[in-house]
Amino acid sequence: MFPIEHCIVAVIPIIAYVLVRDRDVPTGGFLAIVFVGSQLPDLVDKPLAHQFGLIPSGRVFVHSLPVAVPILCLAGWYAWRTERLRAGGAFAFAYLSHIVADNRRVLSLPNPTLSDDMLWPFRPATPRPDVPYWAGEASINVRLWTLFSAVVLAITVYYLYRDINEQLRSSAT
Repeated sequence: MFPIEHCIVAVIPIIAYVLVRDRDVPTGGFLAIVFVGSQLPDLVDKPLAHQFGLIPSGRVFVHSLPVAVPILCLAGWYAWRTERLRAGGAFAFAYLSHIVADNRRVLSLPNPTLSDDMLWPFRPATPRPDVPYWAGEASINVRLWTLFSAVVLAITVYYLYRDINEQLRSSAT
């Protein structure tokens, strides 16, 4: 799926939930958390696979459940510690919606199964072309996605670092 499709799959149900529950629109910060959750697997895996060749495919590592579950547990723990369970739940929903959307074909068969990619590194990655279909002329889209990923992840790490420091300062007083 394309990034905008992952975002739409995550954000529409969350906006509907907030509108029904709170009778208000979600805040920009809340939507930013949903956006990062919906993009996180591709923000990490696509550059690692297609730009740097460190993993076998752009749908393994952060797309796989052995990595996703600890990330979601850590996010859930942080949400609980900071009393932001709705934000943590929105992040988890967005992240899992990405994984489910990428694996919708194998999950919707008459006998749904987990794909090999979802269980990587315990199963080998599904073979895919070295150059993705969306790479573009001279793989320019891979380079642009890598730059976009670096910017989004840097901003996310900055805000997370700032929030952790703020939480530590408020708990020390």
